[in-house]
Amino acid sequence: MKNAAEQFTATQQANLDVFAGLSQKAFAGFEKLVELNLAAGKALMAESLANLQALGGAKDPQAFVKLQSGLAQPLAEKSAAYSRHVYEIVSGTGAEFTKAFESKAAESQKAVTTFVESSLKNAPAGSEAAVALFKSTLEASNTAMESAQKAAKQAAQAVESNLNAVSAAAVKAA
Repeated sequence: MKNAAEQFTATQQANLDVFAGLSQKAFAGFEKLVELNLAAGKALMAESLANLQALGGAKDPQAFVKLQSGLAQPLAEKSAAYSRHVYEIVSGTGAEFTKAFESKAAESQKAVTTFVESSLKNAPAGSEAAVALFKSTLEASNTAMESAQKAAKQAAQAVESNLNAVSAAAVKAA
């Protein structure tokens, strides 16, 4: 078995590797958002100029109103699509973070459980009740952690479902 200094160094290196990976994922997500915003801004500028030219070419008020009302539907659809893209980028990056945190949490739980099990094997005679209580507390904390992770996943799914419903309603309303 490794000595404590080697274990500490290995743990610190592993944590540094995880941090570096998460930093890269965060910057990749940020880069995707910047690219999306640049593309959306460029498209918005081009479409706005085209729409202004079309509206400027209207011959009478009825044609102007007809053109103007015809612009609302595509704008709502594009806004909903933009929102979906932003959500996909953010949720994808968040999912990668969640996956990394869950992995590290599982490793930590395993390490703590192993440490506790090895420590409890050397417990003095007559401490069986305390050992049993400690084990049940450890199991309860692991169960609570799993329940919290499940609840977080369900909340993320509910947010995604609501976003899709709101996007569809906005496009339908426009």
